Amino acid sequence: MSIVVNLYYTGTNGSARKFAEEMETSGTADRIRAEEGNERYAYFLPMEDPETVLLIDAWKDQQALDVHHASPMMETIAKLREKYDLHMRAERYVTDADGIPASDAKFLKK
Repeated sequence: MSIVVNLYYTGTNGSARKFAEEMETSGTADRIRAEEGNERYAYFLPMEDPETVLLIDAWKDQQALDVHHASPMMETIAKLREKYDLHMRAERYVTDADGIPASDAKFLKK
């Protein structure tokens, strides 16, 4: 089981993409990826909304996520969010411990 949080960052005039680019080029995203319990930290660009960036953020468990939220890294992220005047919405999921069932896996090309 993992905790997956989809964070949608929305701004204007490309600010969400600039935020994601700065997270990557500054090394902040890599430092988060290196935190114990982080399983995924990846940005995606929704085709239908050029002013939004999706972050898929996955953690081993709630404890790992809590440690991340209590870390100084959150202040860095908050300052960048403010710099780019971003608004956010979040979706939270818990992964299925059994994985992809065979009935669904048959649709995946490997």
